[in-house]
Amino acid sequence: MRSSVVSPRRPSPPKRSLIGDLPMRLIYRGLAAAVVLAVAVFLVLPSGPDEDKAAPVAAPSAMPTSSATAAGGAVAVPATSPAPSPPPSPAPRPTPTPGASLAPGYTAMEAFYADSRIAKLPSRLSMKAVRPYKATLKDRESGLVVPALAKPWKKYGSGPYTSRQVIRGTTAAMLVTAPVPIQVQKEMRDTALLAARWTLSRHPRGAAITRWIASKPMPKGWMLVYQVKYGKRTALDAVVVMDGGSYKPGLAFVTVPDTRKAQWGQVARIAAGVRGLG
Repeated sequence: MRSSVVSPRRPSPPKRSLIGDLPMRLIYRGLAAAVVLAVAVFLVLPSGPDEDKAAPVAAPSAMPTSSATAAGGAVAVPATSPAPSPPPSPAPRPTPTPGASLAPGYTAMEAFYADSRIAKLPSRLSMKAVRPYKATLKDRESGLVVPALAKPWKKYGSGPYTSRQVIRGTTAAMLVTAPVPIQVQKEMRDTALLAARWTLSRHPRGAAITRWIASKPMPKGWMLVYQVKYGKRTALDAVVVMDGGSYKPGLAFVTVPDTRKAQWGQVARIAAGVRGLG
């Protein structure tokens, strides 16, 4: 019988690892590439919800800084609607001259300056100081205190005024007071000018103011002295318009005709003696 002889099995060659067969420099390169890739993934991936809440967001600047402008960076400016333009102011109308025609809608002062019965008012007028009167007369309705005049003056029935003193005759002189019978203007001077125009109706027909003698401010009022002509006669007149604390300014009006020239020296003095109650 044959004896069977078992040949010894050769051992299988050991399996080699892939890393063992690679050179070390390739291993280091792979590790470096893996680190770079991990960092890139970390930067690209969005942060979690908690991180979004914690991160503050800076508001954009409303206006570009000078450095940004100098660098030439384009800055977006929000569009705004332009502010509405104010309506143009009406051009001031020229002051009319005596005898000029008036445009529709004219004012009381334009009518005054265009009145052919009234001489042009000089730019400057002066008046000498006068002695005041001691005796006075109070008119509470007009709010004025006026000189109480001695003979030949005397008190007379007031109507249609609120007080009246006269020198009686065919051409009477008189000093009267009343609330202003015309439209009150913003400036007392303008109210006095309209009052002087109104006094022409107290003279005979055809009366005209031919000369302005004095124009002077007074406490809370204005005084005017002027010459009036009507026919062959001449009168020296004065008006004072003053706020005396009544419901409207008061008017004092004095007129002395040339038949009483001895009293012409009193006209400016009487007007200067007017004062307000209030």
